[in-house]
Amino acid sequence: MVDSPTPKPNHADLAPPSLAHFSPSLPFAVALSGGADSCALLLACVRRWPTQVRAVHVHHGLQVAADDFAAHCQILCDLWSVPLVITRVHAHAASGESPEDAARLARYQAYAQVLQTHWGGTVQDIALAQHADDQVETVLLALTRGAGLPGLSAMPALAARGGLRIHRPWLDVPSQQLRDWLLQEGVTWIEDPTNQDQRYTRNRIRHQLLPALDKAFPSFRQTFGRSARHAAQAQLVLDDMALIDLQRIGVPPRLLPLQQLSAPRQANVLRAWLQQRQVACSTAQLDQLLHQIDACRTRGHQIDIKVGEGFVRRVEDHIDWYN
Repeated sequence: MVDSPTPKPNHADLAPPSLAHFSPSLPFAVALSGGADSCALLLACVRRWPTQVRAVHVHHGLQVAADDFAAHCQILCDLWSVPLVITRVHAHAASGESPEDAARLARYQAYAQVLQTHWGGTVQDIALAQHADDQVETVLLALTRGAGLPGLSAMPALAARGGLRIHRPWLDVPSQQLRDWLLQEGVTWIEDPTNQDQRYTRNRIRHQLLPALDKAFPSFRQTFGRSARHAAQAQLVLDDMALIDLQRIGVPPRLLPLQQLSAPRQANVLRAWLQQRQVACSTAQLDQLLHQIDACRTRGHQIDIKVGEGFVRRVEDHIDWYN
């Protein structure tokens, strides 16, 4: 736990981080981990919308400190008169899935269940405390994985998922600003010990790359955030184009009109089609599929290629995916 220092003489008061662009439906919930970022978000929201805020804490049970996090959340919510629900999850990573991804998926599922079960569906909005540093880390992670526009778009300020409206009102606010404000307000938080473990890529980015970027490019948080927004806008255009092309080539896709599109548009529309089928397609698989489609110029040419957990096959004048 972080203890608040005695305020220095002539200390200039820090304004609370702005919630000017955050307009949730009331009442709403805050995802409260017990860390600095979520504690700051809860306090700011309680002051902005007294009596309208709820809190949800997800207890992962993955480390010894988990009970301390839950206890601290309860202390703060009792102090600020915020209804709190603590829910336990067991996030087991599937084969090939990272523990972080498994935990994140479990959290989202827990949020949806809590809002429906405990507040009868009257609460549909939840605010998450991800900030500008988190956004930069997400962009850099996407770059290390060779991600396309969806990955480079990073985290949206507003999204719908599992019946929830998910808000991230502080994607342009640096982490240190939140901590400085909490210290001024005399609010304590719990430090997650795993945040220091540099076996995790995100932690290496946080502890090694961000300080170097801060020194070389002091405004990198703003510029990376702007690039993520540009990527998200470009992806929306591609999504619209994919819908237009799907109407033209049909579902399942007919080969001749598909071949009449440029290769980039073929890739774009095939991704959209496979996503509609909830098929995860790797870049290598998509490249091989495009090659097969280009070569398929005679009636006798067959396509039978593994894509995701199934196969894309030619059937007469079109292709389809089979599990």
